[in-house]
Amino acid sequence: MMRLRLSSSLAALAVMATTAGAPAQEALRTALDGTFAPHAMPTMSGGVEGFNVDLAALIGERLGREVEVTAAQFSGLIPALQAGTYDFLSAPVTVNEERAANLLFTEGFMDTNFAFVVPDASAGEYETLDDFRGKTIAVNRGSAYDSYLAENAAEYGWTVEAFGTNTDAVQAVLAGRADANLAGATVAAWAAQQTPGLALSYEIETGLVWALSFRQDSEEMRNLVDRAIECLKIDGSMAELSEKWFGVTPTEGTTIVTPTPGYGVPGFPGYVEDDHQPSCDNLS
Repeated sequence: MMRLRLSSSLAALAVMATTAGAPAQEALRTALDGTFAPHAMPTMSGGVEGFNVDLAALIGERLGREVEVTAAQFSGLIPALQAGTYDFLSAPVTVNEERAANLLFTEGFMDTNFAFVVPDASAGEYETLDDFRGKTIAVNRGSAYDSYLAENAAEYGWTVEAFGTNTDAVQAVLAGRADANLAGATVAAWAAQQTPGLALSYEIETGLVWALSFRQDSEEMRNLVDRAIECLKIDGSMAELSEKWFGVTPTEGTTIVTPTPGYGVPGFPGYVEDDHQPSCDNLS
Protein backbone atom coordinates (compact mmCIF):
# COMPACT_ATOMS: atom_id res chain seq x y z
CA MET A 1 0.00 0.00 0.00
CA MET A 2 1.10 3.56 -0.64
CA ARG A 3 0.13 6.44 1.66
CA LEU A 4 0.19 10.09 0.74
CA ARG A 5 -0.48 12.88 3.22
CA LEU A 6 -2.03 15.84 1.48
CA SER A 7 -1.07 19.24 2.89
CA SER A 8 -1.62 22.92 2.17
CA SER A 9 1.89 23.43 0.81
CA LEU A 10 0.76 22.02 -2.54
CA ALA A 11 -1.88 24.03 -4.38
CA ALA A 12 -3.81 21.03 -5.67
CA LEU A 13 -3.71 19.21 -2.36
CA ALA A 14 -5.74 19.49 0.80
CA VAL A 15 -4.98 21.95 3.57
CA MET A 16 -5.15 21.63 7.30
CA ALA A 17 -6.94 24.79 8.37
CA THR A 18 -7.36 25.26 12.10
CA THR A 19 -7.98 28.45 14.02
CA ALA A 20 -5.14 29.86 16.11
CA GLY A 21 -4.87 28.06 19.41
CA ALA A 22 -7.54 25.47 18.53
CA PRO A 23 -6.60 21.79 18.77
CA ALA A 24 -5.90 20.20 15.40
CA GLN A 25 -8.39 17.57 14.27
CA GLU A 26 -7.15 14.15 13.34
CA ALA A 27 -6.44 13.57 9.67
CA LEU A 28 -9.19 11.98 7.64
CA ARG A 29 -8.12 8.56 6.38
CA THR A 30 -9.23 7.67 2.88
CA ALA A 31 -8.23 5.19 0.20
CA LEU A 32 -8.51 4.51 -3.50
CA ASP A 33 -7.23 2.23 -6.25
CA GLY A 34 -3.94 3.80 -7.31
CA THR A 35 -3.93 2.13 -10.74
CA PHE A 36 -7.23 3.45 -12.15
CA ALA A 37 -6.13 6.23 -14.52
CA PRO A 38 -7.08 9.03 -14.72
CA HIS A 39 -8.79 8.83 -11.33
CA ALA A 40 -5.62 7.72 -9.54
CA MET A 41 -2.29 6.60 -10.94
CA PRO A 42 1.35 6.39 -9.88
CA THR A 43 3.70 9.31 -10.38
CA MET A 44 7.36 9.07 -11.35
CA SER A 45 8.28 10.22 -7.84
CA GLY A 46 6.46 7.33 -6.20
CA GLY A 47 3.30 9.22 -5.26
CA VAL A 48 -0.18 9.08 -6.71
CA GLU A 49 -2.14 11.60 -8.75
CA GLY A 50 -5.44 11.87 -10.56
CA PHE A 51 -8.99 13.19 -10.46
CA ASN A 52 -9.99 11.44 -7.24
CA VAL A 53 -6.72 12.31 -5.52
CA ASP A 54 -7.44 15.97 -6.23
CA LEU A 55 -11.07 15.48 -5.19
CA ALA A 56 -10.03 14.08 -1.80
CA ALA A 57 -7.62 16.99 -1.39
CA LEU A 58 -10.28 19.59 -2.15
CA ILE A 59 -12.73 17.96 0.25
CA GLY A 60 -10.10 18.20 2.96
CA GLU A 61 -9.50 21.82 2.06
CA ARG A 62 -13.18 22.72 2.29
CA LEU A 63 -13.54 20.88 5.61
CA GLY A 64 -10.34 22.33 7.06
CA ARG A 65 -8.97 18.84 7.65
CA GLU A 66 -5.77 17.12 6.65
CA VAL A 67 -6.39 14.10 4.43
CA GLU A 68 -4.28 10.95 4.39
CA VAL A 69 -4.71 9.01 1.14
CA THR A 70 -3.78 5.35 0.82
CA ALA A 71 -3.46 3.69 -2.58
CA ALA A 72 -4.38 0.01 -2.45
CA GLN A 73 -6.03 -2.72 -4.52
CA PHE A 74 -9.70 -2.02 -5.18
CA SER A 75 -10.78 -5.48 -3.99
CA GLY A 76 -9.54 -4.73 -0.49
CA LEU A 77 -10.93 -1.22 -0.09
CA ILE A 78 -14.47 -1.98 1.11
CA PRO A 79 -13.40 -4.66 3.63
CA ALA A 80 -10.78 -2.26 5.02
CA LEU A 81 -13.37 0.52 5.27
CA GLN A 82 -15.75 -1.77 7.16
CA ALA A 83 -12.91 -2.78 9.48
CA GLY A 84 -12.31 0.87 10.40
CA THR A 85 -8.98 1.27 8.62
CA TYR A 86 -10.34 4.25 6.66
CA ASP A 87 -12.91 6.94 7.40
CA PHE A 88 -14.22 6.84 3.84
CA LEU A 89 -13.27 5.72 0.36
CA SER A 90 -12.31 8.30 -2.24
CA ALA A 91 -12.26 5.65 -4.97
CA PRO A 92 -15.01 5.97 -7.57
CA VAL A 93 -17.60 3.36 -6.55
CA THR A 94 -20.72 2.80 -8.66
CA VAL A 95 -23.83 3.03 -6.47
CA ASN A 96 -26.14 0.02 -6.82
CA GLU A 97 -28.68 -1.73 -4.62
CA GLU A 98 -26.26 -4.33 -3.24
CA ARG A 99 -23.62 -1.80 -2.25
CA ALA A 100 -26.13 0.72 -0.89
CA ALA A 101 -27.50 -1.97 1.40
CA ASN A 102 -24.11 -2.21 3.12
CA LEU A 103 -22.55 1.24 2.73
CA LEU A 104 -23.50 4.88 3.03
CA PHE A 105 -22.85 6.96 -0.07
CA THR A 106 -22.48 10.65 -0.68
CA GLU A 107 -24.41 12.14 -3.54
CA GLY A 108 -22.97 11.21 -6.90
CA PHE A 109 -19.91 13.19 -7.92
CA MET A 110 -20.04 11.94 -11.53
CA ASP A 111 -22.19 9.95 -13.94
CA THR A 112 -20.81 6.48 -14.69
CA ASN A 113 -21.48 6.53 -18.42
CA PHE A 114 -19.83 4.58 -21.24
CA ALA A 115 -18.14 6.26 -24.21
CA PHE A 116 -16.57 5.37 -27.54
CA VAL A 117 -13.12 6.38 -28.75
CA VAL A 118 -12.69 6.59 -32.53
CA PRO A 119 -10.02 7.74 -35.00
CA ASP A 120 -9.87 11.50 -35.47
CA ALA A 121 -10.60 11.13 -39.17
CA SER A 122 -13.93 9.38 -38.55
CA ALA A 123 -15.08 11.35 -35.51
CA GLY A 124 -17.78 13.19 -37.47
CA GLU A 125 -19.40 9.92 -38.57
CA TYR A 126 -20.70 9.02 -35.09
CA GLU A 127 -23.50 11.07 -33.58
CA THR A 128 -25.86 8.34 -32.31
CA LEU A 129 -25.58 4.75 -31.16
CA ASP A 130 -27.09 3.67 -34.46
CA ASP A 131 -24.00 4.99 -36.23
CA PHE A 132 -22.00 2.12 -34.71
CA ARG A 133 -24.15 -0.55 -36.37
CA GLY A 134 -22.02 -3.15 -38.12
CA LYS A 135 -18.76 -1.73 -36.79
CA THR A 136 -15.94 -3.60 -35.09
CA ILE A 137 -15.66 -2.49 -31.46
CA ALA A 138 -12.57 -3.18 -29.34
CA VAL A 139 -13.10 -3.61 -25.59
CA ASN A 140 -11.40 -4.81 -22.42
CA ARG A 141 -12.31 -8.47 -22.00
CA GLY A 142 -14.63 -9.24 -19.06
CA SER A 143 -15.49 -5.61 -18.35
CA ALA A 144 -18.97 -4.11 -18.01
CA TYR A 145 -18.43 -2.63 -21.47
CA ASP A 146 -17.69 -6.07 -22.91
CA SER A 147 -20.96 -7.33 -21.40
CA TYR A 148 -22.89 -4.37 -22.83
CA LEU A 149 -21.54 -4.98 -26.32
CA ALA A 150 -22.30 -8.70 -26.14
CA GLU A 151 -25.83 -8.11 -24.89
CA ASN A 152 -26.57 -5.68 -27.73
CA ALA A 153 -24.62 -7.34 -30.56
CA ALA A 154 -27.71 -8.94 -32.10
CA GLU A 155 -29.55 -5.62 -32.25
CA TYR A 156 -26.69 -3.49 -33.56
CA GLY A 157 -24.76 -6.06 -35.57
CA TRP A 158 -21.37 -4.95 -34.33
CA THR A 159 -18.39 -7.28 -34.05
CA VAL A 160 -16.76 -7.37 -30.64
CA GLU A 161 -12.97 -7.75 -30.38
CA ALA A 162 -12.00 -8.29 -26.73
CA PHE A 163 -8.49 -7.62 -25.40
CA GLY A 164 -6.74 -8.31 -22.12
CA THR A 165 -6.38 -4.61 -21.34
CA ASN A 166 -8.13 -1.48 -22.48
CA THR A 167 -4.75 -0.16 -23.61
CA ASP A 168 -4.58 -2.99 -26.12
CA ALA A 169 -8.15 -2.26 -27.21
CA VAL A 170 -7.22 1.38 -27.84
CA GLN A 171 -4.16 0.31 -29.82
CA ALA A 172 -6.44 -1.85 -32.01
CA VAL A 173 -8.32 1.31 -33.02
CA LEU A 174 -5.05 3.12 -33.76
CA ALA A 175 -3.86 0.22 -35.86
CA GLY A 176 -7.10 0.08 -37.84
CA ARG A 177 -8.11 -3.35 -36.53
CA ALA A 178 -11.23 -1.87 -34.92
CA ASP A 179 -13.50 1.05 -35.72
CA ALA A 180 -13.94 2.12 -32.09
CA ASN A 181 -13.16 1.31 -28.48
CA LEU A 182 -15.83 1.29 -25.76
CA ALA A 183 -14.86 2.03 -22.15
CA GLY A 184 -15.94 4.10 -19.18
CA ALA A 185 -16.49 7.71 -20.18
CA THR A 186 -13.60 9.03 -18.08
CA VAL A 187 -11.19 6.31 -19.20
CA ALA A 188 -12.24 6.95 -22.80
CA ALA A 189 -11.68 10.69 -22.37
CA TRP A 190 -8.24 10.05 -20.90
CA ALA A 191 -7.30 7.72 -23.76
CA ALA A 192 -8.39 10.28 -26.35
CA GLN A 193 -6.56 13.06 -24.53
CA GLN A 194 -3.33 11.08 -24.25
CA THR A 195 -3.31 9.41 -27.67
CA PRO A 196 -2.73 11.47 -30.83
CA GLY A 197 -4.99 10.36 -33.64
CA LEU A 198 -7.96 9.45 -31.44
CA ALA A 199 -11.09 11.39 -30.51
CA LEU A 200 -13.75 11.03 -27.83
CA SER A 201 -17.07 10.06 -29.40
CA TYR A 202 -20.64 9.11 -28.49
CA GLU A 203 -21.52 8.66 -24.79
CA ILE A 204 -24.01 6.08 -23.53
CA GLU A 205 -25.96 7.17 -20.45
CA THR A 206 -26.34 4.46 -17.82
CA GLY A 207 -28.36 6.35 -15.21
CA LEU A 208 -25.81 5.37 -12.54
CA VAL A 209 -23.37 7.52 -10.59
CA TRP A 210 -20.06 7.26 -8.80
CA ALA A 211 -20.05 8.34 -5.16
CA LEU A 212 -17.79 8.25 -2.10
CA SER A 213 -18.35 5.43 0.40
CA PHE A 214 -18.75 5.42 4.19
CA ARG A 215 -19.63 2.89 6.87
CA GLN A 216 -23.27 2.90 7.86
CA ASP A 217 -22.38 4.31 11.29
CA SER A 218 -20.78 7.41 9.72
CA GLU A 219 -23.86 9.36 8.68
CA GLU A 220 -22.71 12.66 10.21
CA MET A 221 -19.36 12.54 8.38
CA ARG A 222 -21.07 11.34 5.19
CA ASN A 223 -23.38 14.34 5.30
CA LEU A 224 -20.48 16.73 5.87
CA VAL A 225 -18.51 15.34 2.92
CA ASP A 226 -21.70 15.41 0.83
CA ARG A 227 -21.98 19.14 1.54
CA ALA A 228 -18.32 19.63 0.62
CA ILE A 229 -18.97 17.94 -2.74
CA GLU A 230 -21.92 20.27 -3.30
CA CYS A 231 -19.61 23.21 -2.59
CA LEU A 232 -17.10 21.93 -5.15
CA LYS A 233 -19.87 21.64 -7.72
CA ILE A 234 -21.20 25.17 -7.27
CA ASP A 235 -17.82 26.94 -6.95
CA GLY A 236 -16.54 25.52 -10.24
CA SER A 237 -13.93 23.17 -8.77
CA MET A 238 -15.48 20.01 -10.19
CA ALA A 239 -15.64 21.51 -13.66
CA GLU A 240 -11.97 22.46 -13.36
CA LEU A 241 -11.03 18.91 -12.35
CA SER A 242 -12.97 17.54 -15.34
CA GLU A 243 -11.14 19.85 -17.71
CA LYS A 244 -7.77 19.03 -16.11
CA TRP A 245 -8.05 15.23 -16.08
CA PHE A 246 -10.55 14.41 -18.84
CA GLY A 247 -10.24 17.38 -21.19
CA VAL A 248 -14.01 17.72 -20.96
CA THR A 249 -16.07 20.79 -19.99
CA PRO A 250 -19.12 19.40 -18.16
CA THR A 251 -22.57 20.00 -19.62
CA GLU A 252 -24.99 21.95 -17.45
CA GLY A 253 -27.28 19.61 -15.54
CA THR A 254 -24.85 16.68 -15.38
CA THR A 255 -24.05 15.14 -12.01
CA ILE A 256 -20.49 16.47 -11.81
CA VAL A 257 -21.70 20.09 -11.65
CA THR A 258 -25.23 19.70 -10.26
CA PRO A 259 -25.90 19.29 -6.51
CA THR A 260 -28.37 16.57 -5.54
CA PRO A 261 -31.09 17.41 -2.98
CA GLY A 262 -30.71 15.71 0.40
CA TYR A 263 -27.83 13.46 1.39
CA GLY A 264 -26.82 10.42 -0.61
CA VAL A 265 -28.18 9.04 -3.88
CA PRO A 266 -31.97 9.29 -4.31
CA GLY A 267 -33.71 5.96 -4.75
CA PHE A 268 -31.09 3.94 -2.86
CA PRO A 269 -30.83 2.86 0.80
CA GLY A 270 -29.09 5.45 2.97
CA TYR A 271 -30.54 8.44 1.15
CA VAL A 272 -31.84 11.15 3.49
CA GLU A 273 -34.26 13.81 2.32
CA ASP A 274 -33.23 17.27 3.48
CA ASP A 275 -33.91 20.82 2.34
CA HIS A 276 -30.46 22.29 3.02
CA GLN A 277 -29.17 24.64 0.35
CA PRO A 278 -25.81 23.91 -1.30
CA SER A 279 -23.20 26.29 0.09
CA CYS A 280 -19.50 26.61 0.84
CA ASP A 281 -20.20 28.19 4.24
CA ASN A 282 -19.81 26.57 7.65
CA LEU A 283 -18.06 23.41 6.48
CA SER A 284 -14.93 23.55 8.64
